[in-house]
Amino acid sequence: MTTNSFSASLISIVADLSARMSAEQRYQRLLKHLCRIFPCDAAALLRFENHCLIPLAVNGLSEDTLGRRFMVSEHPRLAQILASDQSVRFAADSDLPDPYDGLIETDNDQLLVHDCMGVTLFIDGEPWGVLTMDALAPGTFDNIDPMQLNTFISLTAATVKAAGLIASLEQRVRYATQTLFKENTDHDMIGDSDCMRKLRNEISIVAPSELAVLILGETGVGKELVALRIHLESTRADQVMVYVNCAALPENIAESELFGHSKGAFSGAISDRTGKFELANGGTIFLDEIGELPLSMQAKLLRTLQNGEIQRVGSDKQIKVNVRVIAATNRNLQQEVAAGQFRPDLYHRLAVYPMQVPALRERGKDVLLLAGAFLEKNQQRLGVKKLRLDQDAKKALLDYHWPGNIRELEHLLSRAALKSATPENRQADFITLSLAYLDIVPEPLNAPPINTLADSSTALPAPIDFKNAVDEFQRQLIRQQLAAQQGNMAATARVLGLDRGNFHRLLKRLAFKAEA
Repeated sequence: MTTNSFSASLISIVADLSARMSAEQRYQRLLKHLCRIFPCDAAALLRFENHCLIPLAVNGLSEDTLGRRFMVSEHPRLAQILASDQSVRFAADSDLPDPYDGLIETDNDQLLVHDCMGVTLFIDGEPWGVLTMDALAPGTFDNIDPMQLNTFISLTAATVKAAGLIASLEQRVRYATQTLFKENTDHDMIGDSDCMRKLRNEISIVAPSELAVLILGETGVGKELVALRIHLESTRADQVMVYVNCAALPENIAESELFGHSKGAFSGAISDRTGKFELANGGTIFLDEIGELPLSMQAKLLRTLQNGEIQRVGSDKQIKVNVRVIAATNRNLQQEVAAGQFRPDLYHRLAVYPMQVPALRERGKDVLLLAGAFLEKNQQRLGVKKLRLDQDAKKALLDYHWPGNIRELEHLLSRAALKSATPENRQADFITLSLAYLDIVPEPLNAPPINTLADSSTALPAPIDFKNAVDEFQRQLIRQQLAAQQGNMAATARVLGLDRGNFHRLLKRLAFKAEA
């Protein structure tokens, strides 16, 4: 290639470094430049990882090459290239098998490689992978200009390094833009009850500050969504929000996950790893299920919160981080502190601004607003027309105590929608969800509250006739299900999970009389 043509190609490669494209696109364009500058039938860029060379981009090779993994110990040519800090060329009559034999795309039956060369790419002094060129005709690479080749190799290494940096930045952006509900991209907090208005007001007060927030509440109340709202209303809204599930952190890797590790810190640490706190630098870190964090990690987390510094496993270097901390738990951390299961100093660091998320049973008619949102989502997911609740179903939702809170409501309605989406129902203008579709057991009407003996001066409640109370509950449940099944005894027995014979014996024992 002439000097002018080579210079023009270099300018194009340098321009690609600042262009917006994925790492795969960068690598592919790089190989196209390579095949224009130097005579070859095929080229490949492979990353070295776990004793394998993994193809990231190919030109002139069959597509299935990208799905292959070349064990270095099984491919002597690749092993020689990887072991050298200079370009390596193999003679046309070399008896070493070529890893690409049979993989080069060609219009004729010639499938064997007859000229092959490659070079190891070094990033920050460490072998990153290899660049290979292959030709079907012997002597193809005889007249390659060594200076042009070395210049191209240097630009290839720069491209690889730039792609790695951009990928790291893109990873941080993904952390910032991803929602904490994997299926629900709606960030709105649905509900108009007094307790929800109070919660939204608290969020607006604390969000613009830098205070650590501890979100408290039962399982399924939406603590993740509250954390997300705090972040989105904060001054860090345009920065990352990193999610950490402390309950899913095995104790032996928790430190590495939170603070990162250096290459060689332990068996399997084949490269440096950035921890969650470092990824969250400048933004927010959400420590979900903080009550599950092992005591051994609590002291290390406390040090980070106090000093604003982290230290990667296997490194003596202190790294400054500027992170806003939001934590959440369904545990009573004050009781955990008293029991010695949670550090009091860490608790006070996290609970600068404690915030209680109300349970669904405390939110009144909010349950119907949430139900509407979930039914709308299920309409789209199932491809059915309007889903609606009848009055008995609405009353059951309002009366239910919701131990699983919003998550339980969402799952219950998803099941109900799926069961209702029968072929005949799909043809209707709308589908009505009756009580029969909701697999919840209504609580006994006018059930007496459970009393605890407070002191000797408290009057004892009247004795309860337990057997009659249970019998009356069974009668009510049968009556509701019988109505839902339009008086069909066999269908009612199936819904209640009873054998028909046992069901009729139960009716006889209860002296049950169906309503006319």
